[in-house]
Amino acid sequence: MNLMDKINKMTESEFMSVFGNVFEKTIWIAKKTYTLIPFKNYDELSSKILEIYENSTKEKHLEIFNSHPDLAVEKVLTKDSRKEQNSAELYQCSKEQLEEFKKLNIEYKKKFLFPFIIAVKGKNKDEILNNFRQRITNNINSEFIETKNQVKKIASFRLNEII
Repeated sequence: MNLMDKINKMTESEFMSVFGNVFEKTIWIAKKTYTLIPFKNYDELSSKILEIYENSTKEKHLEIFNSHPDLAVEKVLTKDSRKEQNSAELYQCSKEQLEEFKKLNIEYKKKFLFPFIIAVKGKNKDEILNNFRQRITNNINSEFIETKNQVKKIASFRLNEII
């Protein structure tokens, strides 16, 4: 049985356990995607799950944003977030870097009312800090769009890891 046959025959519970955290702690997107089974191929499944996200309301996007952890300082993480942050060595920050992450996380949340989100895969902590310093100067509209794109990148990376 090929991958798509297995996915198309999954129970809702099985589907949720595989795709439920593609968007951080946002199982409703996976539930909505499940209702669209069967999929012809993995590209179709990926495009549908990303389309559901894209077509969500601003309020839903804000809920998704706020389900993401603060970078480098959050203690309770999903398995996916832990893996992603570890790959960027965010738990090996110097004392100065950690203090800057804490300060930027607070300032960013105060300004935008959601946490700073970046697809950390392939980036190191210096690149992430530089991006953080730059993006905190954005206006709310451009940062909302950038954050929405970053969440989509994270979801795409997670979808690609499933196959």
